[in-house]
Amino acid sequence: MSPASSSVTPSSLSSEQRARKAALSSFVGAVVDWYDFLLYGIVAALVFKDQFFPSIGSNMGTLAALATFGVGFLFRPLGGVVFGHFGDKLGRKKMLVITVILMGLSTVGIGLLPNYESIGWWAPVLLVLFRAIQGFAVGGEWGGAALMAVENAPKGKKAFYSSGVQVGYGVGLVLATGAVSLILATLGEQAFAEWAWRLPFIASIVLIAIAMWIRHGQEESQEFINKVQQPKQTQAKLPILQAISKHPKAFLYIIALRLTELLTMYLVTNFALNYSTQNLGMDKQFFLNITLMVGAISCLSIPCFAWIADRFDHRKMCILGGLIGALSAFPFFMALDAQNTWLIIVFAILLANIAHDMVVSVHQPIFTELFGTEYRYSGAGVGYQVASIIGGGFTPFIAAALVLWGNGSWHYVAIYLAIGCLLTALVAACMPKTQD
Repeated sequence: MSPASSSVTPSSLSSEQRARKAALSSFVGAVVDWYDFLLYGIVAALVFKDQFFPSIGSNMGTLAALATFGVGFLFRPLGGVVFGHFGDKLGRKKMLVITVILMGLSTVGIGLLPNYESIGWWAPVLLVLFRAIQGFAVGGEWGGAALMAVENAPKGKKAFYSSGVQVGYGVGLVLATGAVSLILATLGEQAFAEWAWRLPFIASIVLIAIAMWIRHGQEESQEFINKVQQPKQTQAKLPILQAISKHPKAFLYIIALRLTELLTMYLVTNFALNYSTQNLGMDKQFFLNITLMVGAISCLSIPCFAWIADRFDHRKMCILGGLIGALSAFPFFMALDAQNTWLIIVFAILLANIAHDMVVSVHQPIFTELFGTEYRYSGAGVGYQVASIIGGGFTPFIAAALVLWGNGSWHYVAIYLAIGCLLTALVAACMPKTQD
């Protein structure tokens, strides 16, 4: 029997109570981590080029600021490996407490960080360091949170019970965008650019305290307990190697299925915010309001799509979401170029609330069921985070570079988005069924 099992005690909760508690804990932790992680992207698109990269010109400063956003994604697979390894050895609960602490400390650190004017190049260096820690923490968060929800969920309801992990993204997005919007509305753009951008980072400490309180009373995943308590079960020394050797195709499935999710969200929020203000002269508050809107809608749409998918087919939801994303790519940028506010809103919803929310509503059960319990945290977590690099972390940077390459045109960005969505639909149609 492993050391982890010796400290495990039987649960006093019913399976339904345990499922609800696990879903709540995963949701709250996801809110904290995504608030912190997404807040960085919003503020980076607005002020970081002036705060931390003022000496390299406007265009290069913008690229540098968006590149630091991508740094967090580079460290997400490392977080997936480390937290996945110990999560498969020691349990999911302990790792989820550590991820929240790390995310909180790094976010508050960004809020207190002196700018380039104060400490020179140490400012961007420390900014990148804190962003790397954010990425490392998020890298361990998704896998653990998804597993806690999926492994405790009733059979036939895994997508619905684990949808809180993705709803946490929407709530985090609303809180991050709402905090920035509130500060801009009350203190003004000048104060925000000079010092007030720090306030939402420092305020993260409140969310951290709430998450720590809820996760303190969380029980370990029952499926994990049953697995490690088996007397003859010997755990692999490196669970990630076992996941890779036994299910190599699973990682490719995860990468492809996440393309629609990552490209739609980051292009509609981070990139469109930067492109519309820098290239089209649009009001930044308009796109902040769109981000608020899609985040709020997702709190209802994701569980709704998950509920439907549990009753029909998880893969078909991914296929439909990918096709809708591909069909909406060019119309969204055409509306953006024409500065037609109503059409921008319509196609932003189609991309970020229909296509995006359809695919993410079923990611948790699909990804976790691709791997065995004893190496699932490592397999699903690392696969998820590697996909984040390929399809998400540098998407705003790649899109900005494609605009420069196209002499200010958005056409290459629309092609980039459409191809990614089509790949999701194609792979979902070809992959084997994993539902329950």
